[in-house]
Amino acid sequence: MPRHLFGDVVRPSISMGNRMRYTVPLTMLLQLLLVASLVIVPLMAVGALPSLSTSLTMVSVAPPPPPPPPPPVADAPPERPQSTRDPNAAPVEAPSDITPETGLEQGLPEMPDVAGTAVIAGDASMVVIGPPPLPPPPPPAPVRVGGQIQSPTRVLYVNPVYPPMAQSIRLQGLVIIEATIGPDGLVSDARVLRSVPLLDAAAMEAVRQWRYTPTLLNGVPVPVVMTVTVRFSLQ
Repeated sequence: MPRHLFGDVVRPSISMGNRMRYTVPLTMLLQLLLVASLVIVPLMAVGALPSLSTSLTMVSVAPPPPPPPPPPVADAPPERPQSTRDPNAAPVEAPSDITPETGLEQGLPEMPDVAGTAVIAGDASMVVIGPPPLPPPPPPAPVRVGGQIQSPTRVLYVNPVYPPMAQSIRLQGLVIIEATIGPDGLVSDARVLRSVPLLDAAAMEAVRQWRYTPTLLNGVPVPVVMTVTVRFSLQ
């Protein structure tokens, strides 16, 4: 503790008057005002900032000039419209520039006309242009013997071969055959009308070898149908 000059202890004494009573509250108030000014003043300054639209300046850049046009092409053909028609479809109208072919387009020399037919001479063959040949007439139908149609005369006779099995069982009989005689007198067709099973084949083979005179109808040979009989008998 501090002592007095004469050795006595000096005790501090605090004396507060009326002025000291207002110092502390006043100091605190000043501090609060200082803090408030530091917080409120920046907030109030925000409204004074310049707006974006007024602070920014518009900078416009001019567009580049367009490219020069291409030079015109001399004698350019006009574009044809695309056709939507099917190329494989049949034409609706026949072209007017189609002419009949004569064979002279290929450079072939023309020969004289013979009987109304144009003949074109080629290098390797003859090309005949004209009406196609008529088909041959169909053969006349065979007529049956009887009335004015007389039976043809047989000019060649072949004996039938007697089958050995029929001989062994002593089989005899008549085989009746319907034969078609052609205009040339040959047997063109035959069929059995009355059958003997073991003798039919031998009778047919013999009849097919027979020959007859042609049968004439109005002076023209015609086929005829007639029946013939083949007899098998044991002697």
